[in-house]
Order: sequence, then C-alpha cells, then structure tokens
Amino acid sequence: MGGLLSNPRFPEIRLARGHYESFFAKLVHPADPLGAWIRYTVHKPPGALASGSLWFTLFERGEPPYAVKQTFAAAETLAPPGEYIRIGESCFAPGSMIGAAAGLDRSARWELVVESHEAPYRHLPKPWMYEAVLPRTKLLSPYPAATFGGTLEVGGRRLELDGWQGTVGHNWGAQHAERWIWLHAASFAGHDPRTTWFDAALGRVKVGPLTLPWIANARLDIDGQTHVLGGPARIRQTQVEETPTSCSFELRGSELVLRGNASSGAEEFVGWVYADPDGSEHNAVNCSIATLTLELDGPQGRMSLRTAASGTYELGMRERDHGIALQPFPDG
Repeated sequence: MGGLLSNPRFPEIRLARGHYESFFAKLVHPADPLGAWIRYTVHKPPGALASGSLWFTLFERGEPPYAVKQTFAAAETLAPPGEYIRIGESCFAPGSMIGAAAGLDRSARWELVVESHEAPYRHLPKPWMYEAVLPRTKLLSPYPAATFGGTLEVGGRRLELDGWQGTVGHNWGAQHAERWIWLHAASFAGHDPRTTWFDAALGRVKVGPLTLPWIANARLDIDGQTHVLGGPARIRQTQVEETPTSCSFELRGSELVLRGNASSGAEEFVGWVYADPDGSEHNAVNCSIATLTLELDGPQGRMSLRTAASGTYELGMRERDHGIALQPFPDG
C-alpha cells in the first residue's frame, strides 16, 4: 500500500523532508441519518520524529457533531507487520479497527469489523504517480465500498452496528493539496451499496506562486459497472463551485457526463485544524451525513442517484472565515 506499510520503523527515522499519513474510515447507518468518521494519522515535520493522532466524529441529524482527538508520541506510533497502523493501543488492520480517543472530557471507543466488497481503488491514474515526487499527495481507497459491524461507545452512549455502509481510505505525502474536496457515497436509494458507490478526490495544487485549476480523480460504480471520471487530461472539462457547506460539480469520463451536488447544514459539519509538514495549516470541514445527488448522461440516457443522509463532503482550505466552528484540538 505504500506509506507507512513500506517503512515499519518510520517513527525512529529522522527524514530531512516532512511527511503525513492518514488511514480513515467513514461509516453510516443503513437507514437513519447517523454516521461516524474515524482517522488514524501520522505527522512528521522535517528533521523531526513522527507523532500519531486518533480522531473521531459522530454525526447525527439535528445534533452538533461529537468530536474528540488524542495525540501520541513517536514511540507510540508504529506500523507492525500485518497492520496498517498502530497508535498507542489503537490498531487499524485489514478487516478490523480497534481504538479509543479521549480529551477535554470527551471520549470515544470503537471495536469494528470491516468487510470489503470491492478491490482497492487507486485514485491516481498511473502507477508511477505513487512513486514520483509529484503529486505530493498520494491517495487510494483500500475498501471503497465496505460494510461495518461491531460497537461504538461515544460519550457514554453505546451503539451496536449491523450493516453500516462506508469506506476505508488512505492518503500520504509530503504536502497537502492547496485546496481539496473529498466526496463519497455508497447508500444510494434503490441500489445495493455493495455494488453502487461514488468516490471522488479533487485537488488544486500549488506550483510556485500559481494554484492550478481543479483536478478530479473519481470513480462511479453502478450495479457493478465502472465509470472512471476526471483525471489530469480532463482538467479543462472539470467544473467545481464550492462553499464550506455545499459543492456543485461536473466531471467527465470517456462516455459519461456526471453532474452532482453535495450539501448539509452548517451545524452538521465538524471543523478541524490540519497541520502541514512545512509548518503551515489548513482548515478542513467535513459532514458524513450529507445529501448527495448525481445526474448521469451517458450512452444509455439519463439516470439519477440520490442519498439523503449518507454522503460525505469534505473541503480543505486555507481560509479561516468559513463559519464552521473548529474543534479545540491542535494538530502537528
């Protein structure tokens, strides 16, 4: 998979350049507007040791997100053989997530079993891009359509999970994109979430003083039929209009035009500070119970897909006047 898995002694090595890495899961109730987002991360400034953090957010319609984060020293941040990542006593391994985070009188604990229905999805279109210096952010979805079972304990509340749907993602690199959007949904009305899902990563990359237009790398599977969308060759055809709480977009594939929208109320977004390896910061806002609609135009005509409360919309940005309250947890 690259990243930490290729360097299990990562915390003990002082690399000259900075590095970050993230393994994360988004999971939503099969019927109710209720979801969770869990993230295991490594942050390493240039010439320093890595630290690890555990992030957790519970989303519920009509309630503010419940969020907690806990950071651990380099000695507690590892990638043992057979595991994606281990931070303290919390482990993310193929097929399972076990962990806990506590801070500022908040706590979350999870013990999850993850079943994958699809092969990993590599967002970058060429294999060499995962080894090259550019792009500086690498990303893939080990489980682009997954089912979760197990338990969540959130602030004293216990949730039993059965058939929750979502995804497992992985990204890493020397620098975050200047601006990014992540979109995901796997519970479209009238379709099996194991075979119909949408996963899109869009970024604006800074090259010297210039910030490039949006580059999208996306995939839409409909009942097992795959459509690859965007890519560097279609940068001129990619259209995006984003705000902190909504996003409209148009992406193109070889035979498909996809128009979509993702949105939710500001009160349902969680806001975080994301540290960059070079010492700068982004703000990231995320809602994992968003409404997401897609309109497809292709050889077989027009088709619509919609999920009312299981889509993910995440926006990463430099500005801080976005109106979403930031969680009181530092990063870096």
